[in-house]
Amino acid sequence: MSSTVKIGPHLVGPGEPPLVVAEVSGNHNGSLDRALEIVDAVAASGAQALKLQTYTPDTITIDHDGPAFRISDGHDLWGGENLYQLFQRAHTPYEWHGPIFERARQHGLTVFSSPFDHTAVELLEELNAPAYKIASSELVDLPLIRLVASTGKPLVISTGMATMAEIDAAVRAAREGGADGVVLLACTASYPAPPQDSNLRRVPVLADAFGLPVGLSDHTPGIGVPVASVALGACLVEKHVTLARADGGVDSDFSLEPAELAALRVETERAWAALGSAVVGPTPTEREGLRFRRSLHVVADVRAGEPVTRANVRSIRPAGGLHPDELDRVLGRTFARDVRRGTPLSWEQI
Repeated sequence: MSSTVKIGPHLVGPGEPPLVVAEVSGNHNGSLDRALEIVDAVAASGAQALKLQTYTPDTITIDHDGPAFRISDGHDLWGGENLYQLFQRAHTPYEWHGPIFERARQHGLTVFSSPFDHTAVELLEELNAPAYKIASSELVDLPLIRLVASTGKPLVISTGMATMAEIDAAVRAAREGGADGVVLLACTASYPAPPQDSNLRRVPVLADAFGLPVGLSDHTPGIGVPVASVALGACLVEKHVTLARADGGVDSDFSLEPAELAALRVETERAWAALGSAVVGPTPTEREGLRFRRSLHVVADVRAGEPVTRANVRSIRPAGGLHPDELDRVLGRTFARDVRRGTPLSWEQI
């Protein structure tokens, strides 16, 4: 598969600026108006893409209150909560997708989603989604991956919790299903995720192992981790976004506010630009700086026949004179002619 994948108008790959994807998730807090405000804020931030999650409580789980269907009591955000009730709060109703897609496209945003069953795929195909995301927990659902891949669209596959063998199986399923390219996302599937669990060094490992573009789906606070990931080759960065964390919501604790999202767009592109090439030596922008390296200069007016001393010859800026390391070789010699203060020292003068 190609090492560059096209998502909407954006090329995703090692030679391209990182694509910033803003995840709405449940941060609409049950309000379509708020969801549309988030879309407006994402567009104003400069992020290039917006992502939803397309499911209902009944398409992702069942209404069951057994222990297996409850989040562990010690969870930082959702401890003890019933899965069905959590997804009831967090889901984006199917009927909202049309208005959200329309608003995003009015702003020029590339908008796509994570489907969780065939009804979601059908809806998103009707909306002409340009790509699909496979969530970390769904990476092992190979029939779902094959179904999504059968649309012929690119797949972005999040790899939280997955082993290399599981990732390989998912990539094979995507290829077999007909996906038009795959992007893998390094991910720590904990909410929020501690930075020390990010293991960003896996980004180049995944890229080397699969020959695919690799990005980061990040749930840590702030933007430091995703910016760092770009230095290790991440070419897509996904972060949850909200209008204000103080407003609360299922994902607010690990979501960026609009100003932070804007900073993420700027700083990830700056980090990518800074990668440059593996060349050691002066760059074109350093040419002016080369003029101001240190060299030996005459720092006092001298007459022919006077000795060279530390009082009349020093290593100073700018360049143009003998190398500073020649100082011990010229000390004690005599000047061959008169030299004015500020003149670069040369062998002809002594």
